[in-house]
Amino acid sequence: MKSLRECIVEARENKVAIGHFNASTIDGIWAIADAAKGLDLPVIVGLSEGERDYIGVNQAVAIIKSIRKDRNQPIFLNADHTYSLDRAKEAIDAGFDAVIFDGASLSIEENIKITKKCVEYAREIKTESNQEILIEGELGFIGTSSKVLDEIPVGVAMTEEQLTKAKDAERFVRETGIDLFAPAVGNIHGMIIGGDPSLNILKIKEICNAIPVPLVLHGASGNSPEDIRKAIEAGISIVHVNTELRLAYRAGLVKYLSEDSEEVAPYKYLKPAKLAMQKVVEEKLKIFNK
Repeated sequence: MKSLRECIVEARENKVAIGHFNASTIDGIWAIADAAKGLDLPVIVGLSEGERDYIGVNQAVAIIKSIRKDRNQPIFLNADHTYSLDRAKEAIDAGFDAVIFDGASLSIEENIKITKKCVEYAREIKTESNQEILIEGELGFIGTSSKVLDEIPVGVAMTEEQLTKAKDAERFVRETGIDLFAPAVGNIHGMIIGGDPSLNILKIKEICNAIPVPLVLHGASGNSPEDIRKAIEAGISIVHVNTELRLAYRAGLVKYLSEDSEEVAPYKYLKPAKLAMQKVVEEKLKIFNK
């Protein structure tokens, strides 16, 4: 089976993207796994710090590894938006396939300093256990919400001056040694009512040409299929979706319980929620792989 790095390289060469979808429960993990399996595509399950705390760090690794082994499926686990070196080390030690250190709210110097330590620690683990853990760095603040928002929060990078600059991206990658890079290119966490602003495709191309590592698009919930396709063609190799999945899961659960308020078996009333989430993953994967 191909490694995560090999899958990313292949996606980059073919101008498609690997879908990265967050989960908070085992239902979410199976929704992502089943959608990708049905389309015969590699996929990444992302767990934020809060999601890891809820599912269990070691338990999440065991679940993903068992699915990968039992179904011979290229499914991988990413420690999404990790805000400290200790939490990054925790995920690396547990056996995650990738870890994002999110220092976007820090100065570039401090961001580089901690990200580099994450990279060095992951390399040590690879030397000791022969297990490769990809490290992703993030430069440019795109918010932290996964809700539906009335407007863009204050501080989120939207103007040309706030967006990630190619020269800063080049320095960041060179000094940290990261495997993946997440820039601020007009993307935003959460979803804006009425639709998210268009992505800065020229900025994506500029950054892609300036650095040697694959680009990751965070906060793709709310962006149009056309915008996402343009971003992939411009150089994005991994696309993150979370908010749309949470909305689908909640809507599926509410709908079932409103129609059958007497059901008490969780595996029955949670199934429609899982299937609603799975449908969104399938739709997104088709967009990413056109």
